[in-house]
Amino acid sequence: MKLYKLSFALLLGLGTMTSCSDKLDVSNPNQQTSATFGNSADDLEECVIACYNHIRMEGTYARVGYNIDVTRGDEVWNSSQVWYLPFDDMNDPVTDEINQWSWRDWYYTINVCNFILSRVTDDNANLTDRYKRIKGQALFIRGLAYYNLAGYYQNPALITDYSTYSSLDGLYASNHEEGDADGNAQYDRVLDQVEKDFAEAIELLPAKTIGGEWSKGRATSGAAAGYYARTLMVRHKYSEALAVLKDIMSTADGGNQKYGEYKLMEDYGDNFQEGSKYENNDESIFEVQFLDLESQGTDDEWTPVNTSPNATQGHAIESNYGPGDIGGWADLSVAPWLYQLYLAGQTSTGMPDKRMYWTVGSYEAAWDGYANKNIGYQQTMSEENCFITNNTYGGLPIAKNTNFRTNLSDKVVTGLHCGINLRLMRYSDVLLRAAECENEISGPTQNAFNWINKVRNRAGLVNLDQSQFNTADKLFEQIANVERPTEFGCEFGRGFDLIRWGFFYSADRLQQLKEHAAVNFFAAEVQAAKDQAAAEGKSEEQIAEAAKNVLKKNVKKAVTYGETGYKSSFDTYVQGHEFLPIYQGTLNANPNLVGNSANRSSSNASYFSSKGWTVHPVVK
Repeated sequence: MKLYKLSFALLLGLGTMTSCSDKLDVSNPNQQTSATFGNSADDLEECVIACYNHIRMEGTYARVGYNIDVTRGDEVWNSSQVWYLPFDDMNDPVTDEINQWSWRDWYYTINVCNFILSRVTDDNANLTDRYKRIKGQALFIRGLAYYNLAGYYQNPALITDYSTYSSLDGLYASNHEEGDADGNAQYDRVLDQVEKDFAEAIELLPAKTIGGEWSKGRATSGAAAGYYARTLMVRHKYSEALAVLKDIMSTADGGNQKYGEYKLMEDYGDNFQEGSKYENNDESIFEVQFLDLESQGTDDEWTPVNTSPNATQGHAIESNYGPGDIGGWADLSVAPWLYQLYLAGQTSTGMPDKRMYWTVGSYEAAWDGYANKNIGYQQTMSEENCFITNNTYGGLPIAKNTNFRTNLSDKVVTGLHCGINLRLMRYSDVLLRAAECENEISGPTQNAFNWINKVRNRAGLVNLDQSQFNTADKLFEQIANVERPTEFGCEFGRGFDLIRWGFFYSADRLQQLKEHAAVNFFAAEVQAAKDQAAAEGKSEEQIAEAAKNVLKKNVKKAVTYGETGYKSSFDTYVQGHEFLPIYQGTLNANPNLVGNSANRSSSNASYFSSKGWTVHPVVK
């Protein structure tokens, strides 16, 4: 369901108000308002399209809203040392307006969802199939919005009634109730609503088997079920989540088609390329739709208030990841820890883990016989002729969700132009989450190993040796710090996982995160190369090239935490900043809002333990 046109229903995101008088009221069909629009299924279908349009904005998934979570994980580091740096360093100040962009864009989305739901008020049993789908999609997208808001801001304002939305600047809703000791009471209330929205969406939406647009781009009952399970796992409701995940997996095991049939694609790379051959495939449970590069318009629309009919309708993830030498903004790179993790996962044929090819833009001799071989933006790479992300600080390029490996482009077209759909949930996530739930409930059972091995085998890896993972702690370590990073490396969601696992509330886990996120700028070696080139009378351009060659030479080296020249994102982690602070300007505009743990720099450890949740100990 590509968004070829922008609906004027986008204007509903502004919370348009109307007035009345005793005079004759004549509606202008070319200037509709929220009072005159939305009284037919056709109108509401346009609103649904507007909802989908909102989830591909700057603050949702088109750039910042996606990459903030990528940077707060341990798989990626900030190679520009500028853009995203406060999020990477886990100490974003309350005055940073960028962090407000996700808040802004998700509330635009919520407002359109609430408008739809205000128009579909009959009991679900009395709704036609068309209205069920309209309502189900609005519930799913509202649930998705609050899932993201809670995961980022901890205690967002919960607004479910369209009539109470006053303005974007203040919202004028409260994010706390009298007697709340901290933001976590609101956190629970919001997640209660997320569970409710996804559960209801499951009942209203059709399965993937409906075909047509319903299997290519829209939310289905399977997508709602997948996100319902994710939300349950945030709250450690593992038994409930496992039951839902098993229903999603049932067709693969010869069961019924409650949610439609999903399966792993034979080639992992099919999940990270554009075009009908790859997108909305059998593995995809939900993905954000972007237009292929050659189909796009010319206008970058960074905010939801833009309504250009000639919008590009692509994303800027590639712009942030792309190496500077190929036109990218050179902001984010693969953590050395993740690269070494891929190298350790040798396949049965001696090849590296094939998932590395689509995740890391490095030269590897083994790739000469795989996919598009050692290609980087149509250039043939070698050990000497390779890319680094940033010419000042180095970094292994992120290939995932870019055209680094696709052979479609020889440069990064910066802005909102990348046409690769972002797969927010894949079937492999269902398998690994089921294994995690099973392990939490019953320990390392055969079922847990079976589900993990399906994902490993697709990558060409051998089955796990079950004798090495004979306790729940050992298998959890493998899932959390091997299986999930290698399958989902540099994708949205790692930051959410670290929070739900409680890694910020354990000294040993925080130390582990520091080790994972360690990088080396090789500052001494770079300076020595510059000094030597200068002493030889080289030009400024040649001096810069000498420094860059040092970074290329060292870019694949393992990094030991604490060595000379290192930096680790988590060294500067401030308690409570696993969440983003609520922007001070937003708090100033709305006296009904209070800050969260990041605003106060206060720990959430007591909340985590009060639920009876425990952090798995580190298993070396």
